Amino acid sequence: MLFYHFYELNHAAMSPVRAAVDMTRLYFQNPFNPVSYTQAGRTVAASCEMMERVTRRYGKPEFELYSTVVDGEEIKVSEEIIWSKPFCDILHFQRDLPEDRRADPKMLIVAPMSGHYATLLRGTVEALLPHLEIYMTDWEDARQVPVADGNFDLDDYIDYVIQILHFLGPNTHVLAVCQPSVPVFAAVALMEEKADQCAPATMTLMGGPIDTREGPTAVNDLAVEKGIDWFKRNVIMDVPFPHKGFGRQVYPGFLQLSGFMSMNLDRHMVAHRDFFQHLIEGDGDSAEKHRDFYDEYLAVMDLTAEFYLQTVETVFIEHALPKGELMHRGERVDPKKITGTALLTVEGENDDISGLGQTQAAQKLAENIPANRRMHYVQQGVGHYGVFNGSKYRAEIVPRIIKFIEDNASNARLQQAPKRTVKKASPTGFFKKLRSDPLRKILLSEPKGTADDLKQISGVGPKLEKALNGVGIFHYWQIASLTEDQAAALDDRLDTRGRLTRDSWVEQALRLNEEVHTN
Repeated sequence: MLFYHFYELNHAAMSPVRAAVDMTRLYFQNPFNPVSYTQAGRTVAASCEMMERVTRRYGKPEFELYSTVVDGEEIKVSEEIIWSKPFCDILHFQRDLPEDRRADPKMLIVAPMSGHYATLLRGTVEALLPHLEIYMTDWEDARQVPVADGNFDLDDYIDYVIQILHFLGPNTHVLAVCQPSVPVFAAVALMEEKADQCAPATMTLMGGPIDTREGPTAVNDLAVEKGIDWFKRNVIMDVPFPHKGFGRQVYPGFLQLSGFMSMNLDRHMVAHRDFFQHLIEGDGDSAEKHRDFYDEYLAVMDLTAEFYLQTVETVFIEHALPKGELMHRGERVDPKKITGTALLTVEGENDDISGLGQTQAAQKLAENIPANRRMHYVQQGVGHYGVFNGSKYRAEIVPRIIKFIEDNASNARLQQAPKRTVKKASPTGFFKKLRSDPLRKILLSEPKGTADDLKQISGVGPKLEKALNGVGIFHYWQIASLTEDQAAALDDRLDTRGRLTRDSWVEQALRLNEEVHTN
């Protein structure tokens, strides 16, 4: 289908027009132009801005989360990519906290891969940052992924979630908004069935299509009415040149956007009419709010054809998950295997995308989670976006998420694991290790003489020094003598995610140890 190519051609053809109207707008907004202060001048400028905005292609927005307030103090926040695959990066919103402060719970926010960028959840992240260490999926626009990087389907999505949870380590908390509720639910079920030590402590599902037979919406009805063959024929297109993903089959973002807007077309038309009036009247605050919202809402990304079609067929047509028929690489997904991960489901009373009851269905499917480790909440007076953004989300939903995490700080299976270990452990001392532990030869129950100042190692602060002492490392020579296996084991035990190697602790400790002995 050449529709995508016509779309690109039309966009290119409109470029000179956009440039002309933008120049005209600047002319009639110039403070040195007397006409800019007249009704006619403001009308022309407003018309030009409307024309430029409705024909523009909106790029990926920025999070622009530069600070947050923790314990009553303003704290600097920076973004860091800590994990990367062709179709996804993991962002860490690093807070500049004191090193001796108690660590906050880790939360992985899985953003929707449904047309909009992860920045749609900017408000979600902003409200949680004061309380949690936030990590987030940042999905790549499929039109920017070369064909040589392979396909990406629902099975790959589930694999990514499992791999990310392994990377972040035990007792991570996971939150899925809308579309990823299904793959996250499936990933946790698979991990729990295998007694995976990295299965999350809690799982929060917000406005997700777990069972679309409950409270079906127009989105659900369309999928059932049309059937998968219709989607294959009408919405799957090849990425045109010169995009990096040239030749890849995708579900274009602009089609997804047109579908969303058509559901509430009258509301969008009224919003643009009001925006035009605000520009003429000089109401800058109202106009800026409109720009901020639509700069985000109109920024869309393409989805791989295989992921989109598999999701439509599996989730919306076949209802495979609630029927117990969802398969992942030949293995059946069984939500009844979830016993250690606590479950919180959140819905909006007026949600017209994931209807009331669709997310709550997860509570029925994961029936073996103890009653004291599960909760369902319906937020009154909000639609789909109000579930994860806005004043009621901040005032009503966020406190419940934080409280649920505090009440379920770790996976229930992991809480039981130390008890089994104690029965088998030798009573000769806390630091006696299992023979399979590569670190057992170098760990000490107490320092030999005066402990070294491990903070002299770049990258080790008071908090890490205390953690090192806690596992039995007090001297430079212990770190300097680490083998590759021992270094990996120590990195895993301290959950420093590669810092030991990245900051060259072994080399630094060797130098410091030599200086100590020389002195």
